[in-house]
Amino acid sequence: MTQALVDAFVDIREEEVVRLAREMLEAGTDPLAVLDACKQALEVIGERFAAGQAFVPELIMAGEMMGEVTALVRPRLQQDRPPQRLGKVLMGTVEGDIHDIGKDVVTFMLDANGFEVVDLGVDVAPQAFVAGIKETQPDVVGLSGLLTLAFQSMKETVDAIREAGLREQVKIMIGGAPVDEHIQEYAGADGWGKDAMEAVALAREWVGGEQR
Repeated sequence: MTQALVDAFVDIREEEVVRLAREMLEAGTDPLAVLDACKQALEVIGERFAAGQAFVPELIMAGEMMGEVTALVRPRLQQDRPPQRLGKVLMGTVEGDIHDIGKDVVTFMLDANGFEVVDLGVDVAPQAFVAGIKETQPDVVGLSGLLTLAFQSMKETVDAIREAGLREQVKIMIGGAPVDEHIQEYAGADGWGKDAMEAVALAREWVGGEQR
């Protein structure tokens, strides 16, 4: 059934996606496995978009389907959520990029794993991240981007944080379909993750995994 969910998601069959996700959860499937299947599908859609084989309407629909699935999964994950928060993460999709699918998945998983998450949204300017750090005092800042043009925005955001004298007080992670260790080095970030669970692992490592 997991592959059936992936296939339905990739083909943007919304009603089937919701039905399969619900059936899997009712059958006792690990909620994280349901999310992982959707993540696999998102990666395929992201690759198709990067190759010019998928377009913005499909990304929008994929985001809506992800929202529906997470709404089904959230109550089951919240039962196991730590009673206290581990730390605070400031998230946003960088300037010039309006895609929120990956960011929303990471935000959801961080929240489910005990982090307080402040979401700045999409197309967030470097100075908006700076203002967000000053206002919310996060432990970790997450920069998301699906397009290659996001690389420069990530670098400019890290530079702006450094110029504001805030670089030493936060750890910065980046993520998105085209991101790798080379982009991390270029942007000046502390780490990168290929998926939401890697982002959670990084955040846990950086805050020491201890509840506050």
